[in-house]
This record gives sequence, C-alpha cells and structure tokens, in this order.
Amino acid sequence: MTTFVIIVLCLYFVPAIIALVRNHHNKIPIIALNILLGWSVLGWVAALIWSLMAGHPKTVVVRTSDLP
Repeated sequence: MTTFVIIVLCLYFVPAIIALVRNHHNKIPIIALNILLGWSVLGWVAALIWSLMAGHPKTVVVRTSDLP
C-alpha cells in the first residue's frame, strides 16, 4: 500500500518535478497550479504542458566596442 501511494504521488507531481529539474522561469506558478488544480485532469495536463514549454530564449549580448 505504501509503495502505491508513493508511486501515485510521484506521478501527481511530475509537472512540478519537470519544472524544477529544467529550472523553468515559472516554476513557482507551475508548482502552485499542480498542487491546487492537479487533482483535475485538466489542471494536471495544463501544468505538464506548461512545464515542458521552452523558457525565455537565450539572449546574446554583443558589445560594439569590441568590434574592429
């Protein structure tokens, strides 16, 4: 019984775990959505999709003073 509960909890928090591992810029709202609405299938799927979405694009800074 204990193993079953642990497996179910791990599956329930998959979106939060993905957001934490990927260091998603919206990890706190994703975790909140997962905790508050994860019990509904729609809330869990929304949190999962959100956690898998790409974050901010990488910014490249070019200093013009270094150019010839």
